[in-house]
Amino acid sequence: MKQRPSTAGPRQDRIASTREAREQQMIAKAERLAEKKLEDGTASPQIIVHYLRLATEKERLDREALKADVALKEAKIEALQSAVKIEALYEDAMKMFRKYHGEEDGEVSDL
Repeated sequence: MKQRPSTAGPRQDRIASTREAREQQMIAKAERLAEKKLEDGTASPQIIVHYLRLATEKERLDREALKADVALKEAKIEALQSAVKIEALYEDAMKMFRKYHGEEDGEVSDL
């Protein structure tokens, strides 16, 4: 039977070039350590409670609500951007209409 290579030594990750990537590396290391402690039975109560809390229905619903809130905000931003574009198109159309009727840009019409 083949033996797997030993993973007992610390994992040597390349240091990330950006702050965000480094943060992700540190999170991954913390998760690996927590997993190892859970597997060997040395996890602290805080680690156990953290992962138990992640498994709750309330946590799942909170994540879904957060995703829905982000989607709603993105939709509002898109609607505002669309309204600005429509307003600009309307202004251009009105200028062309005035020009078509022989009015100057500064004149006010009795339409």
